Amino acid sequence: MQELHDAPLAPLTTFRLGGPATRLVTATTDDEVIAAVRAADDAGTPLLLIGGGSNLVIGDKGFEGTALRIATRGFALDGTALTLAAGENWSDAVARTVEAGLAGVECLAGIPGSAGATPIQNVGAYGQEVSATITEVVAYDRRVGETVTIPNADCGFSYRHSRFKQDPERFVVLRVRFALEDAGGLSAPLKYAETARVLGVEPGERVPATTARETVLALRAGKGMVLDAADHDTWSAGSFFTNPILTEAEHAAFVQRVHDRLGPDTAPPAFPAGDGRVKTSAAWLIDRAGFTKGYGSGPARISTKHTLALTNRGEATTEDLLALAREVRDGVHAAFGVVLVNEPVTVGVSL
Repeated sequence: MQELHDAPLAPLTTFRLGGPATRLVTATTDDEVIAAVRAADDAGTPLLLIGGGSNLVIGDKGFEGTALRIATRGFALDGTALTLAAGENWSDAVARTVEAGLAGVECLAGIPGSAGATPIQNVGAYGQEVSATITEVVAYDRRVGETVTIPNADCGFSYRHSRFKQDPERFVVLRVRFALEDAGGLSAPLKYAETARVLGVEPGERVPATTARETVLALRAGKGMVLDAADHDTWSAGSFFTNPILTEAEHAAFVQRVHDRLGPDTAPPAFPAGDGRVKTSAAWLIDRAGFTKGYGSGPARISTKHTLALTNRGEATTEDLLALAREVRDGVHAAFGVVLVNEPVTVGVSL
């Protein structure tokens, strides 16, 4: 286990933002992870878990406590059953499943970060969510001081949410297990209209899994959503805001605001979200509120490729980023009465 003091955290995040940690520990085995967590808990020391750093906004003052970087490795495929160590690179793991001819996560290609973070956020994109293929999560339960195995049904999965996100101080993910599908090299049925359209097929059809993965990577790259150190549009956390889910009454009020502002013929995106609720598009809201691609004049700006990504142009501070995020959030609320919620986890700061 490697230990550093007054260690920079910005290089461990895709935003490349944030001050130092009092202590940074890098763990490469599950036992080391558990030992570091127990030591911090026993001493009453604040603990920050870091995987791929793709969903973190760390304050400029840094983190006063122990930052634990989970760098465990492990990719085990047994037929269609996949087990990943929490520290495995998620995008690389997806590529390996596709190479093995298996379907289920191919449309989650190119998402930065570690495997252990995927159940926390219920990571999803292009019509797939990890909750559809996760069978169980192995985690260290800080409350009871032991390793537990949590089946899918007990993970509390919903849109970009889970039991782990709901109670972030309790569980430390160690392993994630998935049930994939052998469809003879074909993808899972395509659910996302844009992907199907680009591939020239109808939603619900299958294509070669390799083709699905390559198409998603190209779509993501076109939106600045595939990490590239030379491209500041990728110095981000991907989608900064989640898509709002509205009650029937909230949706009706929102549609009226849209008609008042943009005209009666304007129909905002609307997707069923269960229990009579409606999901709309955060990117659409941001753009129609006047925050277009490339918006901003400072070191933190909206991506030139995608309105949902807030970016560090190279010299930004976390406060620069938060000022932009607040401006966008407040502008959308003023225009449409909808409150945007940040997707990345904030450390030592808040919107």
